[in-house]
This record gives sequence, structure tokens and C-alpha cells, in this order.
Amino acid sequence: MSIDPAATAGPADGPFVVPEHLRGDQLQDRMGIEFVTWTRDEVVGRMPVAGNRQPYGLLHGGASAVLAETLGSVLAALNVMPDLSPVGLELSCTHHRAAVDGWVTGTARLVHLGRSTSTSEIVLVDDRGRRTCTARLTCVHRDMPTPVSPS
Repeated sequence: MSIDPAATAGPADGPFVVPEHLRGDQLQDRMGIEFVTWTRDEVVGRMPVAGNRQPYGLLHGGASAVLAETLGSVLAALNVMPDLSPVGLELSCTHHRAAVDGWVTGTARLVHLGRSTSTSEIVLVDDRGRRTCTARLTCVHRDMPTPVSPS
């Protein structure tokens, strides 16, 4: 399950709608990321450990980074779209504990929202509520990209 592009949850002045040219086959879909809730203040999503493990059976650190960047980017988008588009500038992740099964759930909250950048802290926890990763994402806010027509 992925984000519903026509969902009505989102900013107070209207729904969060993913632009048509950004919909479709996305990494978050292949990783099984589900969005639980989203507002301008907080985005919560989860991802299964199964299918996202490294060769030793633990949740892959890169998978945690994908979940963190996805949640932080959506949070930035809720605050700057439709006029601007957030683009990841820097992501750092500290991995505290391994997850081996179940789901990891992430909560993204803004640390800074400016005209040209935003920074979010994203906390990932396992099914028992234990912190597995703390991430920090900074996005630069750019003009919306022009849709590319398929040839």
C-alpha cells in the first residue's frame, strides 16, 4: 500500500496531491513502505523488515535510509508544494539497534522550515517501540520540475 495521490489528509489549505509525473513505479512501493498519517507537522510511515534485509538477516541500513528520506521528503513537500519541490540535500543515519522481523515505523518531524531549506528528524522504531535508527534529512526547496513527456 502506498500513498493515495487523491487523499484528503494534508495541509490545512488543501489536500496533498502527488503530481502526475511523479506517480507510478517508485522505490517506496518496491520496499513496501506504507504511509500511516501525514500532516504539515508530522509524517508517519512503516516498512516491513522482510524483503529489506542484508545478507546476515538484519534490516539493511540502506533500507532504513530509504524509509527516513521518504518520510522526510513527504513532510517537506507538505510544507512547500505546490510552489516548490523539496530535493534531498543531505541525509545522515545513526543505526542504534538491528531489526530482524516485523515492521519498522518512522516518524518525521520538522526541525527547521525556511524559505530555501528544511530539516527533519526521522526516528525509526521496531514493533516493540525500540529505536532502531535516528536520521536527519535536509532538503533544498527548488522550483517545481517541468514534466517530461514520454517519447
